[in-house]
Amino acid sequence: MSRNKTVFVCQECGYESPGWLGKCPGCGSWNSLVEELPDKQTRGSSLPAAEAVPIGLAEVAAGKEKRTRTGVKEFDRVLGGGLVKGSLVLVGGDPGIGKSTLVLQVCDKMKSLPLILYVSGEESVEQIKLRADRLGVDNPNLKIVPETSFNSVEALAAKLQPPLVIVDSIQTMYVEDLESAAGSVSQVREVTARLMRMAKSMGITTIILGHVTKEGAIAGPRVLEHMVDTVLYFEGDRHLSYRILRTVKNRFGSTNEIGVFEMRDTGLVEIENPSMMMLAEKPENAPGSAVVCTVEGTRPMLVEIQALVSISSFGMPRRMAMGIDYNRVTLLMAVLEKRIGMELHNFDAYVNVAGGLKIEEPACDLGVITAIASSFKNIPVASDTVFIGEIGLTGEVRAVSQIEKRLMEAARLGFKKCIVPAGNMKTIKTMKKLDGLSVKQVKNVQETLDLLF
Repeated sequence: MSRNKTVFVCQECGYESPGWLGKCPGCGSWNSLVEELPDKQTRGSSLPAAEAVPIGLAEVAAGKEKRTRTGVKEFDRVLGGGLVKGSLVLVGGDPGIGKSTLVLQVCDKMKSLPLILYVSGEESVEQIKLRADRLGVDNPNLKIVPETSFNSVEALAAKLQPPLVIVDSIQTMYVEDLESAAGSVSQVREVTARLMRMAKSMGITTIILGHVTKEGAIAGPRVLEHMVDTVLYFEGDRHLSYRILRTVKNRFGSTNEIGVFEMRDTGLVEIENPSMMMLAEKPENAPGSAVVCTVEGTRPMLVEIQALVSISSFGMPRRMAMGIDYNRVTLLMAVLEKRIGMELHNFDAYVNVAGGLKIEEPACDLGVITAIASSFKNIPVASDTVFIGEIGLTGEVRAVSQIEKRLMEAARLGFKKCIVPAGNMKTIKTMKKLDGLSVKQVKNVQETLDLLF
């Protein structure tokens, strides 16, 4: 079979070369030339280009997208309600985190589909069968094909017309037109582009799995995430049992939703009440512990913030943060030093989010600053108190969004007191009774510490 002629294009300046070069002659960048297929329709063609016809927005007939529920509620949540027909979904995560386990369990739940095509480029049919038996997967409509050539997969999909195709993984697939090895930048980009074209033209919903790099990004070109419809990251420490499925991009739903799972011997188990899970082992009357309420998409969650402040044995004190932005922690400690007069410059500080969850929203600032102060003063915070609020550089406690959901979650789990920003009180006063939850307002950090200590 003859191969199409390829060129190497610099990703920085667009310089083209018939062969690979370590340094681009055009801009001087190193390792920037990537193998690509030339566009034969535009290079050397004497035919006029097809005339584009604009269409008015009012003339476009569009309804609500058709979704198919997978039967795994947490997976449906992050997708925005289910799989959209003809969409391309990318699930990324570290090797061994549980991506293949998740999609196998999804296949088991979707028995209503007449055919599910599972393309395995990493494992043999026997290995998949052993995992399926361990997970209790028994779907007679699940068909497995060990294949790495995209051309073969495309021909098989055109012949069988399966409603759902799963590719495990994208780094093992290749197209024969490119000479580079499978998993290279050019192969991953070309295979993904053809999978997208196949999904749209044939109406086949496609899920592709991809490994991530040490930096946490999908292995391969960054344009990979721009081509697909939905990008999901499967996060979690391999030494812990909990897993977080997080939406990074979703053309058919919210990009802030998360799904929570627990890895067990029988597979992934959905956690419908993450707040209770995160607080299950919270210590009683321990200094340096505070409970905050964070919102991920539409889901409020109560998590425990732990802080340990101890005298430093070195000239340069250590600062460490797990599950929360390190720069945010140092900023909050600077507020304590400048606005409160708490001398932390000779103390090591360690801040951790219990349970392995990663939180990013600033509404947890008040809980972080309370946990640090509690450990520094060695005075425990009442275990029935929840902290909500963003901290500014002048020490003020700023209002946060979705305060109603946060308070309702705290009341549902039996907390008795909640410290909130004064700016949210106007909204809180319009709420109905919160099952014995007492709400205290604060305007700045000093008021919060005076109220607690």
